[in-house]
Amino acid sequence: MSERGWHAQLTLRYRRDGERCIAHDLHEGPLRVLQPLYPEGPGICHHVVVHPPGGVVGGDTLHLGAELADGCHALITTPGATRFYRSEGAPAQQQVQLALHGASRLEWLPMEAIAYSGCIAASAVQMTLAPAAQMIGWDLLALGLPAAGRPFAAGRFTQQLQLPGVWLERGCIAAADTVLRDGGAGLAGHSVLGTAWFAAGSALPQALREALLDGARAAITTSPLAATAGATSPQAPLVLLRVLSHGVEPAMQLLAAVRAAWRQAAWGLTAAPPRIWTT
Repeated sequence: MSERGWHAQLTLRYRRDGERCIAHDLHEGPLRVLQPLYPEGPGICHHVVVHPPGGVVGGDTLHLGAELADGCHALITTPGATRFYRSEGAPAQQQVQLALHGASRLEWLPMEAIAYSGCIAASAVQMTLAPAAQMIGWDLLALGLPAAGRPFAAGRFTQQLQLPGVWLERGCIAAADTVLRDGGAGLAGHSVLGTAWFAAGSALPQALREALLDGARAAITTSPLAATAGATSPQAPLVLLRVLSHGVEPAMQLLAAVRAAWRQAAWGLTAAPPRIWTT
């Protein structure tokens, strides 16, 4: 594959048809979605996004857009890690835009992104929520494959997460930035970093904010990552979890436990993990 790269786009639209959440998809290039599943009943649509080439290289641009109509509940995940491979100079880009209308709900739960040594990559997620809309999401990044003797020794990875008017963070992790990579005020030598969020289109009731924080902190207490994880609510519509780890599995287990706690506290729903996570 040349540095010109793949340019792929996937648009998902969800609408309510009686008690059923109906999904429509449109794609260009190698970015697809599998058949919708309804393991929790017709009101919640589970979708798995797949990228057949198996990795993202310099010059690739992946764009995913999801739009939910009033009353919809969708869960979007991936079957495995998104792998950003070494670039010869051109950047690889992944852009996600999520738009929630009315009283819709979305769970954005992709598996981890792996930044291979030498990658030049950027990932951005932008969320737009109507006042009554709510979502649970997460972002998990693994820098290199240190356990396999392949550390993140060159390149850079830029991340951006945005809920306009409420939350904007953007950071660039460069392999050569030892102050950020190894410093106590940075990653402190950890190669995996994760963020989970519960976001709403308007201020969350105080009781719900406290319940979401309590749920996250209870999950942290029982996690082996308790010393490198924390939960906060920096704005009234937002609750955040942060975690650092030396491996993907314990971080993903914590994110899944927090997601389960938030689902129960906010929506009265059980964890109901996607089938793809257990196959």
